[in-house]
Amino acid sequence: MQYFVTRILGVVPVLVFTWTLVFVVLQVIPGDPVNLMLAGVPASEEVRQRERERLGLDRPVAERYVGFLVRAVQGDLGESFRSRRPVGEMIAEQMWPTIELAVGGLLVGLLLGIVLGILAGIRPNSIVDSVCMALALVGVSLPSFWIGMLLIYVFGTVLMVVPITGRGLWALILPSITVGLFIAGGFARLVRASIIEAMGQDYIRTARAKGLPPVKVVLKHALRNAMIPPVTLLGIQFALLIGGAVVTENVFARPGLGTMLVDAVLTKDMPLVQALVVYKTAAYVFINVMIDIVYAIIDPRVRLERS
Repeated sequence: MQYFVTRILGVVPVLVFTWTLVFVVLQVIPGDPVNLMLAGVPASEEVRQRERERLGLDRPVAERYVGFLVRAVQGDLGESFRSRRPVGEMIAEQMWPTIELAVGGLLVGLLLGIVLGILAGIRPNSIVDSVCMALALVGVSLPSFWIGMLLIYVFGTVLMVVPITGRGLWALILPSITVGLFIAGGFARLVRASIIEAMGQDYIRTARAKGLPPVKVVLKHALRNAMIPPVTLLGIQFALLIGGAVVTENVFARPGLGTMLVDAVLTKDMPLVQALVVYKTAAYVFINVMIDIVYAIIDPRVRLERS
C-alpha cells in the first residue's frame, strides 16, 4: 500500500512542473491575447481594456499563475477565443471519440503484438521468427495515412464490408486497425526479446522438468515475467493515443482531440491550446503512474524493492 500511495502522491510535483512550463511558454509567446480573440475586428481601446480586465490580463503575473494552477485543478481553463464556449466542455465533447480510437487501437496492437512476439520468441532464428518480425517491421514502417487509405479502398470501397466514416463499433474497426498495426510492430519485437530471455531462465527449465505442457510454460511462466518491458511501451503508446491520433482522425474524418488541437493552433485559439496541453500532460503522467502500478502487480519484487 505504501508503494501505491507514494506513486500517486508523486504525481503532484510532476503536474505542477509541467503546468508551470505550459504557463511560462504561453506567456512568452508574442502577441496580444485580446487581439487574437478579436481576430481583426475593429474595437476601441476602451473595449480592449475591458476585455483585458475580464480575462485577468491586467493582474500581476504571479497572481495569474496561481489562478491558472487553481483553475487547472478545478478543470476551468477559460473560454475559447473562437467559439466563446468553456474549453472544458469542448474537450469533453471530443474526448470520447479519442478514447474509443485509443482503446480500439490498443486492443488490436496488444493482440497482434503478443501473438507475433510469442510465435517469434519460442522459435528464434527460424522461418516463423523471420515471418513474424517481417510483419512487425511492416507495421512500424508503413505510414499510418497510407495504411488507412489502403484499408478504406479495400474494405470500404471494393468489398464494402465496413463503413468508412461515422460513429459506432463498425466504423471504429478500420481506424483501430490502422493505429493498432503501428503499435503491434514495436510491441511484437519487444515481446520476442523478452520471451527469448525468459525462456532461458532456471524456472522455465524447472517447469519443463515437471512435465508441464509447453503452452502452459509459455503463457503462465514465461509471458508474465517477460511482460514488464512491453508494458512500458504499451503504456507510452496509449498515452500518445489519448492525446489524439491526428493523422488517423483526419484520414477517417473522425472527431477527436488531435484534430481539435491542430485547429486550435491554426486559429490561434490560445485558451483551447493551453487547455489541451494541460489535459494531455495530465493524462500522460497518470498513465505512467498506472504503468508503475501494473509493474507491481505483474512482479511483486518491483513493489518490495522500491518500498
